[in-house]
Amino acid sequence: MVQQTFTLDREELARYSRHIIIPEFGMEAQLKLKASRVLVIGCGGLGSPLLYYLAAAGVGTIGIVDFDVVDESNLQRQILFSTEDVGKSKAEVARRKLSLLNPYIQLVAHPVQLSTANAMTLLGDYDVIADGTDNFATRYLVNDACVLRGKPNVYASIFQFEGQVSVFNHLDENGERGPNYRDLFAEPPPPGLVPSCAAGGVLGVLPGIIGSLQALEVIKIITGTGKPLSGRLFTFDALTFETRTFEVKRDRANPLNGEHPTQNALVNYDVFCNGAAAANDIREISVHELAAWRLQGEDFQLIDVREPHEFNIVNLGAQLIPVQNILEHADKIDRSKKVVLHCKSGGRSAKAVSTLQNQLGFTNLYNLKGGILAYANEIDPSLPKY
Repeated sequence: MVQQTFTLDREELARYSRHIIIPEFGMEAQLKLKASRVLVIGCGGLGSPLLYYLAAAGVGTIGIVDFDVVDESNLQRQILFSTEDVGKSKAEVARRKLSLLNPYIQLVAHPVQLSTANAMTLLGDYDVIADGTDNFATRYLVNDACVLRGKPNVYASIFQFEGQVSVFNHLDENGERGPNYRDLFAEPPPPGLVPSCAAGGVLGVLPGIIGSLQALEVIKIITGTGKPLSGRLFTFDALTFETRTFEVKRDRANPLNGEHPTQNALVNYDVFCNGAAAANDIREISVHELAAWRLQGEDFQLIDVREPHEFNIVNLGAQLIPVQNILEHADKIDRSKKVVLHCKSGGRSAKAVSTLQNQLGFTNLYNLKGGILAYANEIDPSLPKY
């Protein structure tokens, strides 16, 4: 991390005084924060508290990567946003609100989707990377880019009532890099096995807890205070208030490790994580086409692959076959007519289509692009959204 000469003016001294008077922290650590550059990828449930605390702490430059816009369903846990922000760019709203919190820092909005095309360039401008994303493809992308760029990766994830935090690719006092995400998860889980927060849900307060711990690890890395969670995975169960810390070791089979790594560039992470669901051709139908089929009396079957509790919230009158049971109940799917599969936003149903095509040879399937959420937004606004 390149050290530059920075000073604090009178207003900043007053603002950060509770940091500065800590003997183990002091002026030196506060100046390191001011000199630092942190890139936060994702400003959702984890990114909101993470960004708030990094900005309040005085991190000199904070980059904010998020291509999404604020949705009403975000407000239950994404505390950076208000009702008036719905429909606006998350990255831009975050930049504006954090500048009101701390006018002494620089905030850079990157309202783009992180990809293999831009990751290496984006990460290159920052000292520490904080991963607040919620899907496996982006986590592997962030990890690999951090390793290839030589950047520490402060990782966190949440699901329902559980959260975890770790520090990957950290450079220790001996000049050795710590374990990375692939040492913990060599391969992604099978497509559809682990739902996202959008599909599986998350208790609203949990990202506040885990995102705050993530901010703590970023600050520790920057300032050299304490012992970062490198080589360790911290887990938290909100229902039992049980915490555990597991050791994470470097895996010699990791393609990024060793003196002669076998992976020296970014890869196609959609294919890596989703397999055939990403690699194979999946026919899609838009919600407007589906609405036209229904209006015209087209003979087709509609299958809903969501969970029963989601179906009870809102449905299109489809036949319910949850994605994890799709092979077991494939006999209920008509091979003699067009069949449209849908979920909340199109991801799970795409995986279901791919599974049925590849394992059972179905040739008459369509995935509803955007799922029932797109149908509610574009066709029938009276439908509840969740």
